[in-house]
Amino acid sequence: MAVSPTVLTISRAAQIQAERAAAGNARVWRRISPQSGRALEILGHAIDYLTDEYIHRGGQFRAGDPELEATQLLKRANRAVYFACPVVPTFGERCLRFLGIGRR
Repeated sequence: MAVSPTVLTISRAAQIQAERAAAGNARVWRRISPQSGRALEILGHAIDYLTDEYIHRGGQFRAGDPELEATQLLKRANRAVYFACPVVPTFGERCLRFLGIGRR
């Protein structure tokens, strides 16, 4: 799958999530604002709708299909909104930061 040059670069929050996943702590909580939550809801519905319609019509998964590209575009937007939400530090990270031991 080709990567579009319009895809956002990996943010610090995504890097933290990757570090946690590598350490075995894959659960990451994010603080999602009402605006971001609504955007994620709308994008999710649009992705579901396009996918359901495509399957219902009997679409074949072919490279370069504009309907599949539209779905992938919506998925990229969904990930961009989600990863733009700040990561909530774990209790341990907050304690370490309070004590001045943790990363800043």
